[in-house]
Amino acid sequence: MTETPKSARRAGHGEDTIYWDAAKKSYVGAVSLGYAPNGKRRRPKVYGKTKTEVRQKIRDLKKEMQSGVKAPVNYTVAEAVSDWLERGLKGRDQKGTIGKNRSMANKHLIPFIGKAKLKDLSADDVDDWLDDRAEFLATRSLRDLLAILRRSVAHAQRRDKAARNVALLVTAPEGRPGRPSKAMNLEQARAVLTAARPSRLYAYLVLSFLGGVRTEEARPLTWDHVFLETKDAIPPHVAVWRSVRKHGDTKTRRSRRTIALPKMVVEVLEEHMRQQKKERAAKGLEWDQAGRVFTTRSGELLDAANVRRDFRAIIAKAAKVPGIDLKPHEWTTRETRQSFVSLLSDHGVPLETIALLVGHTSQATTEAVYRKQLRPVITKGAEAMDAIFAQGQEGDDEGGADKPLAGT
Repeated sequence: MTETPKSARRAGHGEDTIYWDAAKKSYVGAVSLGYAPNGKRRRPKVYGKTKTEVRQKIRDLKKEMQSGVKAPVNYTVAEAVSDWLERGLKGRDQKGTIGKNRSMANKHLIPFIGKAKLKDLSADDVDDWLDDRAEFLATRSLRDLLAILRRSVAHAQRRDKAARNVALLVTAPEGRPGRPSKAMNLEQARAVLTAARPSRLYAYLVLSFLGGVRTEEARPLTWDHVFLETKDAIPPHVAVWRSVRKHGDTKTRRSRRTIALPKMVVEVLEEHMRQQKKERAAKGLEWDQAGRVFTTRSGELLDAANVRRDFRAIIAKAAKVPGIDLKPHEWTTRETRQSFVSLLSDHGVPLETIALLVGHTSQATTEAVYRKQLRPVITKGAEAMDAIFAQGQEGDDEGGADKPLAGT
C-alpha cells in the first residue's frame, strides 16, 4: 500500500515561519516573540542563504531575548572600543591611561578586526587576530590588546549591546621578545650627568639618577615638597607625594614617600632655585603659582616626550666620550630610576632599603624588574649615593653658578 504524502502544514498563529523571498533572493525567518507593551505583535525577521542558517539565527535571537539582551545587528568592534574609551574610563588620565589604550587600539586593533560586527565576532576571529599581531608585538603588548578588547566587549554587555564576551575565551599568545629593561653603570651615569650640565635638564637628571624618582613624579614636583634647609638633625629631603596621573596621585600608595637627598642633589637644587629666580626676574615673570621645580622656559609643566627627546640628545653627547657605549635611541628617562636601583645594589645597599626608596610594595618587583647587580648588604640611600658619586669627582669642573636651569 502506497503512503499518501502529507500536505504541507501551515504555521499556526504565534509560531516561527521560514519562507523564500524571491525579491531578496534569500530565506526569511519570521520569529514570534509575543507582544510589546503597546499591544503590537513582536515579529522580527532574520535572513540567510539556507534554511539551516536561518534556523540558527532564530535560535540565537531567542537566546538574546531570553537573556534580556538585544545586540544591535550592525554594532561593530570599532564602535565598542570607541564607546569604552569615551565612557568606560571616566576619571582616568587623558594623556596617560586613555591615550595609551587609544593609541594601541588605533594601531593594532581597529584596523584589523574593527569592521567585524560584534554580534558575529567569534573566539577564532580573536585568536587569528592576535596570532597575526604576535609577529610584530611583544607578549606584554598582546596581553594589553586582549585586555582592551575584553573590557570593550564587557562595556557593551553592560549596555545590552553584546550577548557574550568571546574575548574571555581567548588567551594571548607569546609574542616577540620585549624590550629588556636596563641600567647604566657608574661610568655611563657620570658621563651623562657631565654632558647634561649645560642643559636645562641637568637638575632633573641629577634628582632622577641619585634620588630614584619616577619621571612622572619629577615633572610635577613643587618647591613646597623640597626641603633643602632643615632643623633638628633632619636631613634635606624631598616629599614624593604627587605625579602627573589623574588627580595627582602617585602610582601606588607605597609610592608616596619621603626620601633624604644626597649632598650633590642638594647643591644642584640650590643652584637651580637661584637660577630659576634670576630667570623669572629677567623675564618679568611672577613666581609660578604652582611652584614647580622643573618647568619649560615659559613656566609650563614639562612634557614627557620633550624630556625624552632632550635626554636622548644628552646621551648622544655623552656617547662621544671614549669608552662610553651608549646608543641614544635605546634609552628612555625611566631607566634613570633603574640605574639608581642598580647603582645602590652594586654598592651593597640592602634590597629592602632600595624597595623603600623607590616606593615598591614588594621587594620582588625591585629584584625582578629593576635591580641589575646583586651585592652584599651594607648601607643606605643618600649616604650611599654621596659615596658613589664622590669617587672620582675631584677632577671634575667646579661649581656652575652660570649653569642653566633643569627642565625643557
